[in-house]
Amino acid sequence: MRPFFFVLALAALSAAFAVDTRFWTFATREDHDKATMKRLSLRSDGHITLAPAVLELHDAGVSYLWAVARGVDGTVYTGGGNPGATTAKVFAVKGGQSRVLAELAGLQIQSIALDGAGRVYAATAPDGKVFRIAADGRSEVFYDPKAKYIWAIAFDKAGNLFVATGDHGEIHKVTPQGQGSVFFQTEEEHARAMVVDAVGNIVVGTEPSGLILRINPAGEGFVLHQAGRREVTALAIAPNGSIYAAAVGSKPASSTVAPPPAPAAVPMAATSITVTASAGPGPASRPAAPPPTLTPSSVTGGSELIRIAADGFPTRVWSDATEIVYAITFDKNGRPILGTGNKGGIYRVDSELQSTRLLTLAPTQVTALTNDSTGAVFAVTGNIGKLFQIGPAFEKNGVLESEVLDASWFAEWGRLAPKSTGGVTFETRSGNLDRPQKNWSNWVAFTGRIASPGARFLQYRATLSGDGAALTGTEIAYLPRNVAPRIEQIEITAPNYRVPNQTLNITPSSTLTLGPMSSRSPDAPAAASTDPGSVTLNYAKGMQGARWKAGDANGDTVQYTVEIRGKNEAAWKPLKKELAVRQFSWDSSAFPDGEYVLRISASDAVANPPGKGLSDSLESEPFLIDNTPPAIRGLAAAVTGSRVTITFTAVDAATILTKAEYSINAAEWAFLEPSTKLSDSREHSYSVTVDRPVGELTIAVRVTDEFENHSVEKTLVK
Repeated sequence: MRPFFFVLALAALSAAFAVDTRFWTFATREDHDKATMKRLSLRSDGHITLAPAVLELHDAGVSYLWAVARGVDGTVYTGGGNPGATTAKVFAVKGGQSRVLAELAGLQIQSIALDGAGRVYAATAPDGKVFRIAADGRSEVFYDPKAKYIWAIAFDKAGNLFVATGDHGEIHKVTPQGQGSVFFQTEEEHARAMVVDAVGNIVVGTEPSGLILRINPAGEGFVLHQAGRREVTALAIAPNGSIYAAAVGSKPASSTVAPPPAPAAVPMAATSITVTASAGPGPASRPAAPPPTLTPSSVTGGSELIRIAADGFPTRVWSDATEIVYAITFDKNGRPILGTGNKGGIYRVDSELQSTRLLTLAPTQVTALTNDSTGAVFAVTGNIGKLFQIGPAFEKNGVLESEVLDASWFAEWGRLAPKSTGGVTFETRSGNLDRPQKNWSNWVAFTGRIASPGARFLQYRATLSGDGAALTGTEIAYLPRNVAPRIEQIEITAPNYRVPNQTLNITPSSTLTLGPMSSRSPDAPAAASTDPGSVTLNYAKGMQGARWKAGDANGDTVQYTVEIRGKNEAAWKPLKKELAVRQFSWDSSAFPDGEYVLRISASDAVANPPGKGLSDSLESEPFLIDNTPPAIRGLAAAVTGSRVTITFTAVDAATILTKAEYSINAAEWAFLEPSTKLSDSREHSYSVTVDRPVGELTIAVRVTDEFENHSVEKTLVK
């Protein structure tokens, strides 16, 4: 297969030579994003592979699950609730079996954590409390922070529980005995996300300033980074000690940061993450903030993922203009896995330059993630609360179904050239409706050339199967059927003006600008004809012109032929051949006066193989050529005393007389009205009486017709 840049170059040329073979190419993420993919992963460079296998472990029967944690025995704990409910549920899932572990007072479960003894702790919201739940499901209030929200809970190695809250952005520290108090004040409205590292440092993300703080065991805080977004929704610590923070939402330009006290940073050590959970974006307005409802807040501005190295250096490693990151975990190779909304996307960040959308879950929000040592990722969702296991195995097959490809006209299909490895097979189908349905052709396997019948629309389906199957790009060749050019309208322009693309040895005395031609066929396809647009004509006596509305639906180069014949003649006489523009003027003084008809013919033969060109022609309405001036008859001047009366008659053979003038002794021409007062006929009588100048008189009269032909006669009075 040829390089894709070469194909793109050919595609650009096809605009000028529309009958060339054209190519559709699909090689980028943007190309493949328009397709429907099932059980496939899409990398940011357009590379497609089989997705990790997805197994639905539990349908909780609630609208939202906000938290997930995994015990050492493999039990996965999750919790959630329904809008308007008074209780929320904690579920335990293991070995394909699930049960309600506890039902707690509250609207939802915002975070779950396990202590060293494997006991489950769940934080409810709003006005929530931290409950401790025994293995038999008995629950008790373990700690009440007296806060509006509990966003996250996490244990350190000593068994102390830390509680991240809002509306006052406090971090509470609770002993194993349930005795707690405010440990750190972030000076933000919300401590939105929190993790604890191996040496007891607490990492907190805030809202609304988007701060990422590290708090040492002594309660001393240090701002590691201020994100360019409003809210830090998720935090995770990689095996190498790097901190990953997801920040979302547009930050007001006028926002200012009031950072907490910032003593020297405490060194960080490589560690594994303590189980925690993150939730959807928090309240959007203050101080009358709504509770953290089961529907995520409306967030604008997309998301970014920031990596803060062990030495404190921050780097943005991923961003998206629309996706909202709710959760972070890691695969077995230490690469960040992101759970997003509001399309249910799960992403893997492969490097600072590359990422992979692993899959899309049907529920629209992936609200929390955790993992296990095998590389499996556990995800819970909102907008249908479910628990899924993702990987570590991969799907056995996956299908890509392309968007409907529009050739813009009936087309013949050529070869399909994939750039792929492993087991990748293709099928195609075609039709003449812009959506596939029963009246399209059936799917047919591709075996060298596309076997689907010629049509306007095409769709392809790629199936990837087995280990190593990958698809990088696809190229499809097609040839639109040639369509004859079309001439829709001819306009004969005003006489004695020429189009500016012709050079005559005269100096124009004035110009005439014509506006765009109006279509006489409002239902005509827009692609079939093109208005020549406004044109300025130059005055040139004896010139006659025309312009026409025409074009080619294929976009072919079109050449025009202009012919003329008298109204009652049979043979056409050529005026111009191989004309590229849609306007033309010629010297009409070589033609006898009379009515004529123009014929404009259009041909796309220059843009098609020999014998494949098509043509169209259209005749104009009859128009008049008139280069003969009027005749002046009976010019006389009668003297009566000190007055002189001038009389004459004028006649034109073809057009009405538009103006009559007289001059005495070479004075300025003066207007002379006909006896009927209106200049509306081809014959008029004129009479005027004026004072007689002293001496001999030279009297001249001038008459002009509609085509600006004029005659001059004179008489002498002694």
